[in-house]
Amino acid sequence: MSERERPMIPTPVPNADNAGFWDGCRRGELRLQRCRDCGAYRHHPRPMCPACHSLAHEWVRSSGRGTIYSFTIAHRPTLAAFEDHLPYNVVVIELEEGVFMVSNLVDCRNEDIRIGLPVEVVFEALNEDIVLPKFKPIW
Repeated sequence: MSERERPMIPTPVPNADNAGFWDGCRRGELRLQRCRDCGAYRHHPRPMCPACHSLAHEWVRSSGRGTIYSFTIAHRPTLAAFEDHLPYNVVVIELEEGVFMVSNLVDCRNEDIRIGLPVEVVFEALNEDIVLPKFKPIW
């Protein structure tokens, strides 16, 4: 399949609920929503706090550090656009703030990934508007 025929990798679509997250990623900052009433962090961004149902929130900078909670290695693409990336990893990171984030681990061989591996955020620009948070090991 030629470059021209290859499907494009789908990109996230910023909206009113998650714009603070994507704005932070463009600046090289991992930001989380925090409830102004009870202080609970949340990810994925959403208008209402799942802990106390408050609509009051703020965007705060995360430490960007955490550990691998779970992972899988994809050997078949979920979409044709990912075929050139096989095999690739999908990791669930438990951030220090207590929330979970799904991403990819970079700068690490797939066979070296393990539960509990300490990681820190890095950023990968897809285009001018979308910068993805990815993670790398802290050796």
